[in-house]
Amino acid sequence: MRTDELDFDLPEELIAQAPPAERTASRLMHYCRGDGSLAHRVFSDLPGILRPGDLLVFNDTRVLPARFALRKSTGGRIDGLFLDEPGAGHWRVLLRNLGKTPHASLAFADAPEISAQVIRIGPDGEYELQISSPEPAAVVLERIGRMPLPPYIRRDKEHDQRDAADRERYQTVFARHAGAVAAPTAALHFSGPLLEQLAARGIEQTFVTLHVGPGTFKPVTAATLKEHAMHAERYSISAEAAAALNRARSEHRRIIAIGTTSARVLESQSPEGFVSREGSTQLLIYPPYQWRHVDALLTNFHLPRSTLIALVAAFVGLETQRMLYRAAIEERYRFFSFGDAMLVE
Repeated sequence: MRTDELDFDLPEELIAQAPPAERTASRLMHYCRGDGSLAHRVFSDLPGILRPGDLLVFNDTRVLPARFALRKSTGGRIDGLFLDEPGAGHWRVLLRNLGKTPHASLAFADAPEISAQVIRIGPDGEYELQISSPEPAAVVLERIGRMPLPPYIRRDKEHDQRDAADRERYQTVFARHAGAVAAPTAALHFSGPLLEQLAARGIEQTFVTLHVGPGTFKPVTAATLKEHAMHAERYSISAEAAAALNRARSEHRRIIAIGTTSARVLESQSPEGFVSREGSTQLLIYPPYQWRHVDALLTNFHLPRSTLIALVAAFVGLETQRMLYRAAIEERYRFFSFGDAMLVE
């Protein structure tokens, strides 16, 4: 598949800069593959659209406040994004504006008592730091970090009054296992009361975990999808989730992936069924992919030339994906992480 087949023109004003006041107040495009019908709804309609017995599969990763800033001894600012912590006081990060020569004296802009030393330089802006604090990275970041909103959501460079709201709304209501540097955005539309309504209608819910990495927003720069080097992301499936998934499959009930991250976890499993496991996936889904497990997909509207829109095209077909995105633009849907959603069944 050629990458330029995933292009589309999007008016800038349709890129959502903030979520709606209520999680369930976003809009919901509803497309049925069976008869080609298309409807425009609101997200709170979802319990009436789904069927009793459907199994919804959510990603319960928790987003770290992974953005931070360092200061050089000269006072210059270095923007950072935490990736993971291979060992105590040892951070793997992305840094911007460090310069050609690593600086011996770096300190956190919002915690100058904590120093950082570059101990390894990797490719594409990746570095390894030794941190002077004995606290785990999650504790330090909880105190000083900002949510890792994607670059198309505009925020002030320094901390501002929206930080507290971003910490709440760029996080699902059921976020549990910390480790992501981007949110599973399709699940941001769910509230506690909506989950209760779904359960009351006999719509089952289970959870997998995939720690979303920064590569999820990386554009595909290769000429074809086949040439794209897909990023790896860690995931886990509990024994409880595996049992729920196998039970739904044996009873011929629909498995509905809530977001592309859940879909990639499900499709990374054996065609024979699901087992409890921890692993990583580099699965890149694009047409003409043959789906193993996902019967319906709930997702947001994604960036051109991204692996996420390629997955949607694989689920509905490239021409249908283009038609749906044209309709979304004509109907003034809001796009990307804080935007509206689409259910394809």
